[in-house]
Amino acid sequence: MAKEYKLSPERLKALQDEMTYLKTTREKEVAELIKEARSFGDLSENSEYDEAKNEQGKLYSRMAELEEILSNCVVIEEQEVTGDFIRLGSTVTVLDKEFNEEETYKIVGSQEADPMKGAISEESPFGKALLGKNAGDEVMVEAPAGRIAYKILKVER
Repeated sequence: MAKEYKLSPERLKALQDEMTYLKTTREKEVAELIKEARSFGDLSENSEYDEAKNEQGKLYSRMAELEEILSNCVVIEEQEVTGDFIRLGSTVTVLDKEFNEEETYKIVGSQEADPMKGAISEESPFGKALLGKNAGDEVMVEAPAGRIAYKILKVER
């Protein structure tokens, strides 16, 4: 069974736009690079041709990756669900008990995760530990540096 990718409507649109760009504009640009490099003659010693073919390989690899994501995605709609428990799309404020620091994160699908911007994947150890919990709960997260204790201060949709 194929992996299921959970995406917000915004992320889905961004991936669809990227795919359209790659199939229309970028594919033509790379084909033109290959055509131009071929005109330089002997392909066995033609670094421009090698570079253009590498670029084409990267392009087709990214297109295949996007095709896989888009054909196996589930769009997560913001919907009103009763209860204040943490789920995909929740914004969570936690207290790191070791350093006594407050941190705020949004729980997102794996394709949207960007920890440096506070977007944590639901598949990460931290995301898994938070799912289903409520404000006031305490969680232990297994991290490479050891176990880290957090207290959930606030859950927002």
